[in-house]
Amino acid sequence: MANIKYALFGATGSVGKALAAKLAERGQSFRVVGRSEERLRRDFRAYEPLVEYCAADLSDRVAAARAAAGVDTIFYTVGVPYPQFEQHPKLTRVALEATAPAGVRHFVHLSTVYPYGVPQQEFVSESHPRNPQAFKGRMRKEQEDLVLAANNPKGMRTTILRPPDFYGPDSELSYVRAIFDAALNGGTANVIGPIDTPHEFNFVPDVAETLIALSEKAEAYGRAWNVAGAGLMTTRQFAEQVFGAVHQKPRLRVAGKVTLRVLGVFNPFLRELVEMHYLWTTPVKLDDTGLRRLLPNLHKTPYTDGIHATIEAMRSRALPAAA
Repeated sequence: MANIKYALFGATGSVGKALAAKLAERGQSFRVVGRSEERLRRDFRAYEPLVEYCAADLSDRVAAARAAAGVDTIFYTVGVPYPQFEQHPKLTRVALEATAPAGVRHFVHLSTVYPYGVPQQEFVSESHPRNPQAFKGRMRKEQEDLVLAANNPKGMRTTILRPPDFYGPDSELSYVRAIFDAALNGGTANVIGPIDTPHEFNFVPDVAETLIALSEKAEAYGRAWNVAGAGLMTTRQFAEQVFGAVHQKPRLRVAGKVTLRVLGVFNPFLRELVEMHYLWTTPVKLDDTGLRRLLPNLHKTPYTDGIHATIEAMRSRALPAAA
């Protein structure tokens, strides 16, 4: 397919899938990049003929250059297993070194709040120091530094978006996903405590929409941007809304830091969560004043609407599986 404007690196993740949906709504062709062509075809066949498939190992520079060939804008949303965060800067370095010579004009990187470390003020703007103590935060900061250093006003421009945790139909790795699963299946949700500290969440389609809007603004490049959630919400309040949407009372099993340490002896994922537990005791609450100035039409789906849409999508996908 000729004249592909967009490539989605890490397409099979939740944000990659949402980006594909948003681009397809526009009638825009795009390339999806991931390790498995079989999975790419399974996840994105609904968007044919707008979609072009590219199976590529993004740890290989030749493969990454092939995935970037002929593309104007790359959305980089590549994820790695939680115990392998050292892969983040390694993969990003390969991608940047491969894509700039390929003639890519825009590189839009999806980051996280991890590089800020423990917040030093109630609301964190982009001027807040990036001083992460946790290993995962240091890896994400190193990744961001590579992206920002690659910004070239005469070549490939780069920008970064930092959202909080997100939720939505394809967000299997969101820490509130267990709440949706439990509510829909009549079970008890395993959640991390404390559950009465204020957090914020982004609805995944909103993140995708923001990434696209950011990519289209010349002023966006050469720096990072925060995007806050739709408002502050505790885990308990979020669970009450999710369970309430299916006419159930919330059932929660709460694990604090000590419990995570104990369970982590047997569960590598939970063991890796221990160093990030500060996000539950002193959450990073984002100030996105700058982004709202840049994107006056920035959309944030209210929690009630996003939760309802997530439940409906999960129900509709469960029906074919059950059949």
